Amino acid sequence: MSVSEQLKILCVKLGISVSELGRLSGRSPQAFNQKMKRETFTVDELKKIAEAAGCKYEGSFILPSGEKVTY
Repeated sequence: MSVSEQLKILCVKLGISVSELGRLSGRSPQAFNQKMKRETFTVDELKKIAEAAGCKYEGSFILPSGEKVTY
């Protein structure tokens, strides 16, 4: 699942629009939508978006054994 798809699902679950999520994270709706189209969010940006939305962002690789490799 792409980051943009995850962000759209987040918005649905929070009951806000993608534009509102952009505003909460300090970007204009246009700039936020462009980042979503290009899929150019960094891990730090995703953490800031999550914080602005009152959430927590975790990124990791999970090996077949269940072991996690996190950043």
